[in-house]
Amino acid sequence: MPRVLGLTALCILGRRSGAVIDDGSALYWFLSPGVGADWDGESAQLLTLGSAVYVPPARRTQGPGPFWRICPGDATWHTDPAALLAAIEDALDANHRTSGTGRVAQ
Repeated sequence: MPRVLGLTALCILGRRSGAVIDDGSALYWFLSPGVGADWDGESAQLLTLGSAVYVPPARRTQGPGPFWRICPGDATWHTDPAALLAAIEDALDANHRTSGTGRVAQ
C-alpha cells in the first residue's frame, strides 16, 4: 500500500503486525495464501502468485533501497487479515481528516 497510508496503518496495528517491507514508496505485509481476495484494491493492492517484490536481506532495517520495517521472526511473518483491513480503514479515515480531500495525503 502507499507508504503514507501504510505507516499510519502500521502505527494502528502496533505489535499485531507481522513482517513488513518498506521500499520507500510502499509498504508490504505478508498474509496467508488465499486471504484478502475480496479487498477492493482502492487503498491497498493485493499481490498474487507470480507478483514480484524485492525481499531485502535478513536484518536490513534501513534504506536506501528496500528494508525490513519489521523483521520476520519464526512466528511473525503473517499479519491477521482482519486486523490489517481494520487498520487500513482507520488509516484512511485518519488521512481523510488530515488532508480534507478524502484521498491519502502524499
